[in-house]
Amino acid sequence: MTLLARYGSLEAAILACASGDRMALRAIYEAEGARLLGIAFRMLKRRAAAEDVVQDTFLTLWEQARRFDGRPGHGRAWLTTLLRNRTLNVLRGEARLDLVEDFEPLGLHAAGESAEEAMTRLSDESALKRCLEGLEEARRRIILLAFTEGLSHGEIAARLGTPLGTVKSWVRRSLLSLKECMG
Repeated sequence: MTLLARYGSLEAAILACASGDRMALRAIYEAEGARLLGIAFRMLKRRAAAEDVVQDTFLTLWEQARRFDGRPGHGRAWLTTLLRNRTLNVLRGEARLDLVEDFEPLGLHAAGESAEEAMTRLSDESALKRCLEGLEEARRRIILLAFTEGLSHGEIAARLGTPLGTVKSWVRRSLLSLKECMG
């Protein structure tokens, strides 16, 4: 007997999540996680990015389960829609920072060049360089890895040995700081 069977249906488990039942979230993950990962991987072509999207999808499920209408047969479609929307946002470059006119691209870097070396190529008068230098070293490094090497949150976390949640929050806060500084 699966954990989901305790709830009777996927829809019932989603409604249980809306009531704060963590075991229901686990049951949904066990029943649907692999399928959702497969869909995300087919769309993104990168396992780490697909895993991040699935994690975000389950976080969204937990936070928005009360919005689910509960109709029989709609649970899987609702979950797939949450995943699809999040995946499309990633594909559109949701996490990329749209800097003002003073933006100076970091450009492609030479093989073996570190993210910090790429930053030194920015002119000293660059607002981007000034704002990057205003970030703590660890946060600046994460931003530079994301933008000079195109690494996902999961790839950065693995490379630096930092928890994924920490990387995500540092990226988010650092981008907000950069936006404020550049604005």
